[in-house]
Amino acid sequence: MAILKTVESKFFQTEIPYKPMGKYVHFLTIRITESYPLFQTDAELNKARVRAGVKDKTTISRLSMFKRKQSTPERLVGRELLRNYGLMTAEECEYNVNFAMDNPDCIIYGFAIGDSGSEKSKVVVDTAFSITAFDESHETFTLNAPYENGTMASKGENGSKPGEVTSRINQQDHIRPQVFFPSIVTLKDPTEASFLYVLNNILRTRHYGAQTTRTGRVRNELIGVVFADGEITSNLRWTQAIYDQMKANNSLNPPEPLDEDDVMIAAKSAIEAIMTDEFIVHTDFIGDAFTPLLNEVKALTGSEKGIQAILQKADAEAKAYASKHISKKKTAAKAGKE
Repeated sequence: MAILKTVESKFFQTEIPYKPMGKYVHFLTIRITESYPLFQTDAELNKARVRAGVKDKTTISRLSMFKRKQSTPERLVGRELLRNYGLMTAEECEYNVNFAMDNPDCIIYGFAIGDSGSEKSKVVVDTAFSITAFDESHETFTLNAPYENGTMASKGENGSKPGEVTSRINQQDHIRPQVFFPSIVTLKDPTEASFLYVLNNILRTRHYGAQTTRTGRVRNELIGVVFADGEITSNLRWTQAIYDQMKANNSLNPPEPLDEDDVMIAAKSAIEAIMTDEFIVHTDFIGDAFTPLLNEVKALTGSEKGIQAILQKADAEAKAYASKHISKKKTAAKAGKE
């Protein structure tokens, strides 16, 4: 029985297929920083030197949000929900340690456990780039730790003199609030339950990057979904098209942060223009056309009964898939060892 009333069942698989069947859904997401997150490798913020726009050929440096910086927090939110509603335990499935191989997280997002088996992720996420240039999107903080007396000076520990300011000071680049990262999250061969599971994870995830308990607050705003028989444009090209649109609308005013309304208008306009040039069959729910679907999803995921129905259906599909396909992999691997 279908859960959604705003989307036709023809866009979904009736069960999770073992082989790719050419159905895709693309979640059009704008990730908005709301604190000072860190997307970094080797103590430096990730960045890339690219063209500013599709039309604007000026070269700029942009902040980069690598794919694992996006997908890992989202799947961890899903795992938390599965545990909360009794569909998974920490003992039977521990992330990156001991995968159970038969729950929605493992089947939808994939896993790899050496010779024990693996499952390719059905969620495709690529590096996202900031709309604004690196220099406008980050700032450097000087970090040090206060003592219990409320000062930055030492109390005489470790050989230092009382009242002496210590040299334990560090500098760290942080991404500023109100930096925008357009990101397309793709789900291959979605069932209705896996579609809702992934969408709910995107909407619920609030922290990305390093030190997620203290900073890293990010809000995800979806402007639409696209059902298609193939993949669509890249994050970079969409970002560059948004930049061109905002430049044409005179809504780029560095060093002032971008206005969220201006970004959303440009993002919708840019993706709609890009989709007209795609060589694939697609049905778009963007802007006003997306509102009824988003409202229905919010009503479902906002009630305990609704979220349980989604998780239980996703779990049943994952276990049916694992029973049919994963068990065969494990048996074959065992036979190969013998």
